[in-house]
Amino acid sequence: QVQLEESGGGAVRTGGSLTLSCVASTRPFGSFAMGWFRQAPGKEREFVAAITWNLGGLRYSQSVKGRFTISRDVFKKTAYLTMNNLQPEDTAVYYCAAATATLGLEDGATYGSWGQGTQVTVSS
Repeated sequence: QVQLEESGGGAVRTGGSLTLSCVASTRPFGSFAMGWFRQAPGKEREFVAAITWNLGGLRYSQSVKGRFTISRDVFKKTAYLTMNNLQPEDTAVYYCAAATATLGLEDGATYGSWGQGTQVTVSS
């Protein structure tokens, strides 16, 4: 089971930017993807973005498309989530996840490994 280490969370003002990082403990191979989910207090976990490892196929939720960008560095075994024009409704704990699959990436059940979470707080 791959271990994931997240970093990059913090507090920003509305309109600001943050980049989250997620480092995998082992080199991915085969059908593999990394995704980002978030969970606000009292709300359900929701899908944010995902990227397939080999081809870099992208998936975004409608709420973040055009503002957030997911990317990966194969050699560093790292996925990134660059968040621009942050809004208060983006406030949540953000979790990265890894899946040995390239389909169904909007569903958290597809993922077998999860990071510890990193807090993102956006204030007006």
